Amino acid sequence: MLPLQIHLTLPPWIGDVADASKRYPSDEERVGLAIELSRQNVDRGGGGPFGAAVFNRDSGRLVAVGVNRVVPQSCSIAHAEMMAMMIAQQRLGRHRLNEDDGHYVLATSSQPCCQCYGASVWAGIDELLIGARAEDVEELTEFDEGPLPADWIGELTRRRIAVRRDILRDQARDVLASYGASGPSY
Repeated sequence: MLPLQIHLTLPPWIGDVADASKRYPSDEERVGLAIELSRQNVDRGGGGPFGAAVFNRDSGRLVAVGVNRVVPQSCSIAHAEMMAMMIAQQRLGRHRLNEDDGHYVLATSSQPCCQCYGASVWAGIDELLIGARAEDVEELTEFDEGPLPADWIGELTRRRIAVRRDILRDQARDVLASYGASGPSY
């Protein structure tokens, strides 16, 4: 019989880092949480150096978080952004986060790869906040971020997804550099 479900999990330490009762009103606080998740994921051996979080834009409420779980979960789509968006969708009970006229922000430690970029369009994200750039990821680690449209920011803007990048970029680069120097990537 073929499997009828998939089961993806985040590591148990997530609650030690992400405070669901706290409000995260600024872009820096939101990306700062994503970067701290990426740092802890590396330090605790949970996966690659990527963290993400979904917030209600207006209230600053944390809806969901994600970290890279590709190798531990044997699943190539278990990227931090994908995990955060899937958990947010499950928590809110809808496949498009913003279908209730709410506004949702995806904060990432690093620029989304081609997979996560595409998923953010369909997930109902209204704003994308980015720490490190794709070129930082490729320079400091062995990861390949894949092809994006030449004007990827313009494409998101045309779809009414605002993009702000280079938020705490140096901190995000530090996590990537530490990970890249530690040996083989996964």
